[in-house]
Amino acid sequence: MKLDVLVLGSGVAGLSAVVRLATPTGLRVGVLTKADLAQSTTRWAQGGIAAAVGGDEDSTDLHLADTLAAGAGLCDVDAVRVLVDEGPGRVDELIGLGAVFDREAGGDLALAREGGHSTARVLHAGGAATGAEVERALVSAVRRSAAAVLEQWFALDLIVEAGRCVGVRALDPEGGRQEVRATQVVLATGGAGQVYAVTTNPPEATGDGVAMALRAGVPVADLEFFQFHPTALHHPAMPRPLLSEALRGHGALLRDARGEQFVDELAPRDVVSRAMADRMAAQGVGYLWLDATGLESFGERFPTVAASLAAAGLDPAVDWLPIAPAAHYLSGGIVTDLDGASALPGLWAVGEVACTGVHGANRLASNSLLEGMVFGARLAEAIASGRDGPEDTGVMRCLSGSAGATAAGEIACVDVDTGVDSEEDTGPESPDTPPPPTVRSDPGSSADIDVAKLRERLQRAMIEGAGVVRSPQSLRMAAAEVGAVARHLVSATVAGAATDTATTPHIVGGAGRAAGELANLVTVSGALLRAAYVREETRGAHARRDFPEARPQWRCRLVHRAVATPGTLPPHPKTQS
Repeated sequence: MKLDVLVLGSGVAGLSAVVRLATPTGLRVGVLTKADLAQSTTRWAQGGIAAAVGGDEDSTDLHLADTLAAGAGLCDVDAVRVLVDEGPGRVDELIGLGAVFDREAGGDLALAREGGHSTARVLHAGGAATGAEVERALVSAVRRSAAAVLEQWFALDLIVEAGRCVGVRALDPEGGRQEVRATQVVLATGGAGQVYAVTTNPPEATGDGVAMALRAGVPVADLEFFQFHPTALHHPAMPRPLLSEALRGHGALLRDARGEQFVDELAPRDVVSRAMADRMAAQGVGYLWLDATGLESFGERFPTVAASLAAAGLDPAVDWLPIAPAAHYLSGGIVTDLDGASALPGLWAVGEVACTGVHGANRLASNSLLEGMVFGARLAEAIASGRDGPEDTGVMRCLSGSAGATAAGEIACVDVDTGVDSEEDTGPESPDTPPPPTVRSDPGSSADIDVAKLRERLQRAMIEGAGVVRSPQSLRMAAAEVGAVARHLVSATVAGAATDTATTPHIVGGAGRAAGELANLVTVSGALLRAAYVREETRGAHARRDFPEARPQWRCRLVHRAVATPGTLPPHPKTQS
């Protein structure tokens, strides 16, 4: 199959690009997604879309200031300016596609305030069903315009020839290996919440795009900044039901085990999650409470949340709701310029899989759907104009040596794996950890491992060792467990494999999609742990018990350019020692 543009993923970012590329340009555009077209992380998004559409009370400058504050010094100002300036127009386009947002009695858009926002600027649909409404509108438009829609396909790896990306190797719905080639490939594969045992992300969020990029040597940054949502329902269901930030915006209160308030409910998510983790540790409990008993007309204003609570046997009018932080959003990803181009010609990235510089160290609530809409449109326009590689803009400046200027100075890039001082302590690396294998199993072969149990083992290690608050000891423990999972996977892969010299020399594919997803989780987890171990400070969504404050020398991006051996931790970069 040969296309002009192949988009991997079916969330707001990828579908926004498809809608703009398919019909008006005449390009042959295809979508490849490992689930159904309408099943993506976007569909689960309860938070709204933050945009300065509220008239005089709000402004793009104020939205920019709030975003920079939440990003804790690591936002790229140019990228944030693009987001806030172009956001209102993208919202209007989405409404034009048929998306229906909540409105006041007089017909104006209903705007809510969420954590980290200085004013009400967040649009919602159905109270807390914004993502589902956005996805519905985009899926309908894509089905009318895309040249090919490949559902239930699983991308294994990028095809790189003569220094450019020319397609992907993938498993079709029957498990057969296929090549899908395209002049331009767009990664819109979403996040990696399944790295953790407790997450709001669906099972499909296994970091596939980031892992494929790392195996192809494409620079990836800011993986240590994994945002935890503070108010996930403490419940056996997984993904954890999310109690929308809009509840706190309308007056719901956070209470500890004694029923006392302990934090500003509208503080940024990293602040609230850390405060909750500290309070739970101090009180020896596994969850706290969200008190929404004072909210009127709960079922009418938040029907999606009300349905989730009813299914759990909870009545928000009388019950305090048990909550605990859950892994929610990956602020980093594949380094791109302001139009979504990666460092590899022919490869683009957009949405949660990308590091545009918009989020910095911590995403401002409800900026993610907006980012997908804004940068999906910019990416489409760049491809349609004939662009074939990155420009020296946004975070890409950092890689080229011309660091992006921000309000407080410049942000440098530091290589996590090669820009190091070999004389410093690396932590307890496992000498028996094998190098990444040079083989890959046939997708239909059997393997003497329980992939589901290995996945659970990795997820437990990550939530315990690299969760809301981290320490050198916890990160070493998690790295050892991830290394052990990798060795089990390697052994099974080698046992029944046939040498495939056309593939990259890393753990890929395994015995079908389940092992392929596990291999991707291993790759992403290893990179996240290495960055979290090196960054000796607390900044945004990355918190270290041994370094509880932000440190000026760590105002930099930690960049990965390849897959490191799972289970190992790096020494410290020379620039930070």
